[in-house]
This record gives sequence, structure tokens and C-alpha cells, in this order.
Amino acid sequence: MRTASLLSKSVCVGSMKPAVSAGSARLCLRGLGVLALLGLLADSAPAGLFTPGDLLVSGSTYAGTAATVTVGQTLPGGGTAIADGTYPYVFNNATVDSSFGVSSPIFINEITTSGSPVNTINIPTSLVTTSFSSKSELALNLSANGTSVTFMGYVTPINALDVSNSNTPGIVDPTNPVKSTTYRAVAQLNADGTMESTTTNAYSGNNGRAAVLAANGAYYTTGNAGNGTGTPPSTIVGAAGVQLVTPGQSATPSAPGTTMVGSFSVMQEGYPADKAGKDNNFRGETIFNNTLYVSKGSGNNGIDTVYQVGQAGTLPTGTMNPISILPGFPTILASDPNSVLHPFGIWFANATTLYVADEGDGVLANAGTSLNHGGLEKWSLVNGTWQLDYTLTNGLKLGVPYTVMDYPTGNNPVTGEPWSPETDGLRNIIGHVNGDGTVTIYAVTSTVSGSGDQGADPNNLVAITDTLSYTTSNQAASETFTTLKSAGYGQVLRGVSFTPTSAVPEPSTIVMMMTGLVVIVSAGLRARVIKGH
Repeated sequence: MRTASLLSKSVCVGSMKPAVSAGSARLCLRGLGVLALLGLLADSAPAGLFTPGDLLVSGSTYAGTAATVTVGQTLPGGGTAIADGTYPYVFNNATVDSSFGVSSPIFINEITTSGSPVNTINIPTSLVTTSFSSKSELALNLSANGTSVTFMGYVTPINALDVSNSNTPGIVDPTNPVKSTTYRAVAQLNADGTMESTTTNAYSGNNGRAAVLAANGAYYTTGNAGNGTGTPPSTIVGAAGVQLVTPGQSATPSAPGTTMVGSFSVMQEGYPADKAGKDNNFRGETIFNNTLYVSKGSGNNGIDTVYQVGQAGTLPTGTMNPISILPGFPTILASDPNSVLHPFGIWFANATTLYVADEGDGVLANAGTSLNHGGLEKWSLVNGTWQLDYTLTNGLKLGVPYTVMDYPTGNNPVTGEPWSPETDGLRNIIGHVNGDGTVTIYAVTSTVSGSGDQGADPNNLVAITDTLSYTTSNQAASETFTTLKSAGYGQVLRGVSFTPTSAVPEPSTIVMMMTGLVVIVSAGLRARVIKGH
């Protein structure tokens, strides 16, 4: 297994073939044969760090020590610490500080689709970090051209407290109990191992969840905003939901640079006005057929469901794009006891088949019971309306405690409960359509446990193969999830994507290169003949 560490946004990682300049080509090509020419063409093609077809899995390792938090200290989000910085007990502080979190480094594992380790990329903490217990962060999305993956984080050192609920420097809510300011950032990891980061003032008071680089060259991001009391400022409301971020145009305190591409309100479904901004508390996102889709599955405001952003076939670029619930998906308020679905990751197998990861309700007592609806939902579009075919759960072992690698056994001394996590559902997903009429979906699991913050639980990467033509649970009864990778003690897994691949030169470019090489070689051979004469 290879291990690589990114040193800066412009440094390649791993063993890269150097690009061959035109000048060096002229120097090296004199007298070369055809095989050598073809070899040079191969070497001059863009080099890649990753193996095509492999998976990338994002995650984080807790980096704190006992000294990171001191029992009795006043926490940034309010309350007095009841546990020191020792993992996992440090996250019991979430019971006294609802904003509690500890920033930590990000890693990205490359593995095969069967789960064998290939490579580990350690993202520089000077560039971007994550909030360890924030379970909705670090989704990975492959760019439209397949040459990069994107994710979101914070521009802050590791072991900083409560950054996921901090304000951003350009958008400050004075009622936010967390007074620190931290930029959110979109990080882009390219196939050749280079990396770039763009800061934004979006998601002030909360976290950015996902980012995708679209064909039009823009980042589309999802997240939540606001952590204050009372009616939030309009700038906070405008920093939530779906944002458009321009790569390379980092924000400043005086130029917030937030562009909210649309807004949803429960009033569109006939309900009284909800808490401003929280209707747009989005998590998952995907682009299919040049259309942007997002999901909401958390919080007591808004509607937990799947949405379309803007018009079909057109990516939003302005600020007044409609956001609407997909026909057939739930339209009941998240606060309604009958609201039982919690959508997270979304993936289209085709125009009429949509897979939705359901995170579960997060209630320990409900895991694995009929009260919880966690798992992988399959939806089909029939006569213009989406309908739920079935939910895949076999093999997830919902509600069954599992052992965490290297975890010291025993009960949590603060809560008195076993800390053994249980799978509750799924979060981020990606899929692949196979040639035999099936699809394989890869998913990161959600958890419930006796921990103070279940987002800190070590979780798993799982996979399942489903037959596209199936529409009933009886047909899919034999399909089952398998575990490909498990987070170790002090680790969490967050996002999953296929590996990016380097761009392949267009056929016309290859022809031009070949023509130029032939001219160079011919000139070189003619010069040798004249000299010999």
C-alpha cells in the first residue's frame, strides 16, 4: 500500500511522469524509431496518481489528547466540560455544549472495489481540516469531467474547538455563542495529485457538507447556516442551502462572496412559515443530466426529502432559481411524527431509477426496529411520479452492536452505557451500472451508540448489488450488503467516490502530435543524410 502526503496545492503526489516539452521533444527525437515515438506519446499523456475504477473513501482520525479539553473549562459553545480530550469520552461534552466538536486532519483512502487498500492521501492540515464529530461532512464528489474530486472543510488548525458552529469572517451573527470565525473551504484533489482550495464565507454558524465541480466550471455546494438565537440576519439565511462558489476566487471578510442559487420554503407546500434558512438545510447532492439535485434529512425544520434545483437540464447560475420537491417524494414537515424518512446521499442509475441513502432516525432504541427506516431506498419514476420500490437492509445488521478495532472494552464511565456502535442506516453513496443489468452501490454507514456524539463513532464502508429491473422487496430478498472497510479506533469514514482519472488527449490532438513528430524525425534524418554527403 502506498502512502502519500500533499505538501501544497501545487505539488504532485506519488511517482509522476514529467511532462515533455516541445523543446525537449525536439532534442530527444533525433533518429528515434516508431516504437520510441509511441512510447514518448504515452509518457507525454497526463499522468495520474490513482488507479481508474478504484474507490476513494474520505475520513478523519482524532488527533486530540487529554490536554485538548480540560474538565471544568468553559466551552466555546457554552457549558462546562465534563470530560477531558481523551477519545471517545471527549465527545460527551456535546451533552453540555450542543456546538461541541474538535477539528481533525483529513485522509483519503484509495481502495479497490473489493476493499483491498491501495493508497492513502493525507490532506495538509494547513490547507483544510474537518470537524471530527460532524457526521454530515466530507462527502466526495467526482467532477463532471471525471478528473478531480471535491469536498468541504475548514481553514483552521487541528484540535480547535467548535469550529463547525463558528461564524465565517465575512458573515457574523452576534447571537452565535461560538465567537470564533473560520472560513469554510472547497478542496479539489486532481487526478495528478495536485490540490487546490477556495475559501468561502458560506455556511456561517454551521457546516458545509458537499461540493461538486460542474461542467460549467462552478462549484455547487450544500450545507447549513446559523447557530444563533432569535431571527437570524438575512446574511446568515443567504449563506445556507445551495451555494455557487467560483474556483480560485477565495472570499475575504469585506467580500463575503456567497451566492445562494435558490431557496425553498415550506410555504410552497402550504405550511406556515418555518424558521428562516433552516428549510434549506441540505446534505447530499448530485448532478444528473445537467440537473442539480439535493437532499435534506436532519433537523426539526423544513421537509426531509429530495429536491430539484432550478429547471431540468439547466444548471443554476443566478440567485432566483426554484427549488422543488421531486414529485412523489415526501412533503410532510420534518417536525411531524409521521415524517420517517431521513434522506442523505443520492445517486441516479438512470433517468427513471434513483437510489437514496436513508441515515435512520439516530435513536439508539429504534435501530433495527420498524420505527427506523434506515437503509438504501430504491425509487422508480412511473408516469412522472417517483415511487418507493423497496429499502435494502440485508447485511447491514441494523441495531446490532459491533466491536471497534482496538477499542478497550467496558462501559462508558460518564453515561454508564456500552459504547459499542450500531449501524442505523447509510449516508453518502456512489454507484456503478454493470453490464449485466445490475448496479453496485457503495455506501458509508451511519451509527447510533451510547456515545455523547454518535458522529464520532467508527463506522463502515459497505457495498450491495441490485438488479435494475426489480421493483419489489420479494424480488430483491436475496440481495445483501457486504462490508469493504471499517474505521478503526479513533477514526470515522465520511464520503465515497470513484477515483478521478487524467484527461485523455482528443484524437485530433494525438494526430497533430504524431504529424509534428514525423516532421521532426524526417528533418532530423534529412540533416544526417546531408551531413554524411
